Amino acid sequence: MIATVLVALVALLHAYFLVLEMFLWDKPFGLKTFQNTQEFATASKVLAANQGLYNGFLSAGLIWGLCAGGMQVQVFFLACVVVAGVYGAASVSRKIFFIQALPALLALGALYLGL
Repeated sequence: MIATVLVALVALLHAYFLVLEMFLWDKPFGLKTFQNTQEFATASKVLAANQGLYNGFLSAGLIWGLCAGGMQVQVFFLACVVVAGVYGAASVSRKIFFIQALPALLALGALYLGL
């Protein structure tokens, strides 16, 4: 039960990232969230939307794993989230590790412990 809740939370987080990056990137909330200028957000809007789409695929994969794919699918997509979070932490901001990778690591741990 705990693992299911944690996997669902990671899926919801990535759906939220999709919305932020695809639809709110150059809006006031997105500008504040990512600490971007309007000029930068406008120039990078297409790249952010592409990034958001990938987050949507991660979310969809986790939902698939919860609904029909089973533990192996969940582990695969959680591992993808961890890799993306570690890369983001190393290349952009350490905060990304705590926002993205850590929740996925906790969900992986719960899956392996059978919680």
